[in-house]
Amino acid sequence: MENFNPAFLIAAIGLGLMIGLSCSGSAIGLVISGSAALGSLKKRPDAFGVLLVASVLPSTQGIYGFVGFFIYQALVKPTMPLFNACLVLAAGLMLGIGALVSAIYQGKACAASASAIGSGHDILGPGLVFGALPEFYAILSLVASILLSMLAIK
Repeated sequence: MENFNPAFLIAAIGLGLMIGLSCSGSAIGLVISGSAALGSLKKRPDAFGVLLVASVLPSTQGIYGFVGFFIYQALVKPTMPLFNACLVLAAGLMLGIGALVSAIYQGKACAASASAIGSGHDILGPGLVFGALPEFYAILSLVASILLSMLAIK
């Protein structure tokens, strides 16, 4: 422990937040949309395929967290500079929170779509469009975190 670098710990926390928050958001969003889809299946058991498509969109934010993780793990080394560790922490917060919040609200939009489908409305296309709108902000968080990685000290 005599050569312990606190920067390494800061970066590890950043990676943990990146994955933990984005995957938590996906899980919450999927429960929200999936619960509505299950309720709709009671009314329309023939609509399983359409309801599945309507409810899976929030899963992508967890994937964005993994993309960010793979980009940033290359920077995380026991001898890394504090500046790089702070970049990883900032990226973890930026991507993690952006993905968390967008997945939850995407789940709500997808739940509304699934409920409408269960009521007999043919709105899968418009429902996917409205469900994809919150996704844009998770994508922006991912792109911003990728751009932030370019500031790292080599």
